Formats: sequence, C-alpha cells, structure tokens
Amino acid sequence: MRVALYARVSTLNGQNPEVQLAELREYAARRDWVITGEYVDEGVSGAKESRPALNRLMADAHRRRFAVLLVWKIDRFGRSLRHLVNALADLDAIGVAFVSLRDNLDLSTPSGRLMFQVVGAMAEFERALTQERVRAGLRLAKSKGKKLGRPRAAVDATRVAALRASGASWRVVSQQLGRSALARPAGRCRDVPKTLWNPPS
Repeated sequence: MRVALYARVSTLNGQNPEVQLAELREYAARRDWVITGEYVDEGVSGAKESRPALNRLMADAHRRRFAVLLVWKIDRFGRSLRHLVNALADLDAIGVAFVSLRDNLDLSTPSGRLMFQVVGAMAEFERALTQERVRAGLRLAKSKGKKLGRPRAAVDATRVAALRASGASWRVVSQQLGRSALARPAGRCRDVPKTLWNPPS
C-alpha cells in the first residue's frame, strides 16, 4: 500500500517536524506500507487552508500517487472544521484513505467512516450557527437605521454624457472615471440618468 506522510509545525522556534515523521515512518513500516512522499509545512498555521506542502499533497492525491494519507494528529492536517471536512471528503471521493496516528482514526474502517459522518454533522451545525449570527447582525444593523451593502458610487453625470456623446464605449468611460461599475450594464450607477445607458443614435 502506498502512503504519503504529512507533518506540520506552527513555528520554527523549538518545534521539529521530525518528531512527527519518525512516528509516522515507524507506523508505516509496521503496516508494510510503502512511503511515496513526505510533505512538511514548517512555520505555517493550521488555520490556513492553503499551505505549500499541503497543496502539493492534494495535487498528488488527485494524480493517484498514493492510496493512504497518514498524519500524526488530525490538527496537524487542519484546524478549521469546514476545511477539514471538505478536504477529507475530497480525499474520500478519489479513493484516498485518511489515517491519524495519535487520534486512532482510520477513515478506511467502518468506525472511522462513522466518525467522519459525526464530524461532517458538526461542521454543518457550525455553518448554520454562523449564518444565523450573520442574519441576526444584519437585522440589528437595519433596525438601527444603518445602510447595508457597498457605498453608493459618486459619478459626474455631465462627464459621462460628454464621453458618451463623443462615441466612447462604456469601458472607456469606466477607465476615464475610475468606476468599474460602469463597465457593464449590470453595474449601473444610480447617479447616471437612464437615458445615458442607451443614448439615441
């Protein structure tokens, strides 16, 4: 069985990924797994979804370069519940088993798959709570009279009219005025009269 090892340390001050890798190599040897690669992120927070070694690991997983991903602890792989669930689901979809040594978690086993379902339910619950907090915050802001969304763009309608009359396209008008919202009809600014959007030929 081909296995990839992943290790991560948050800081370079007194933390050595070899502590993790040594145990992972020993475990792989006991199970007669062939190590095809070692991916190590040093000085990188687990809260970051994009990490150099992790990105290479996921790319190699999609290339089917290994069948098992072995980590020291699950928090070495990721601290964000949402990212963790998405990454594990991605690995499962391409047939890569996930094993966390210290957590005694093996997603290739029935008990491991059950644990993954529990983790997935927790992530869904966390998303629902976050959405409800956001909605509650928006309701509170509106009740206090706060305007939501992007600030209204201030546009010199006279200059727009002059540019359009000279035959300038909306892209040119946008570049001249520094307003990307004018580059397409979907971004029409309320300061520009409707007649300017389709001036008579």
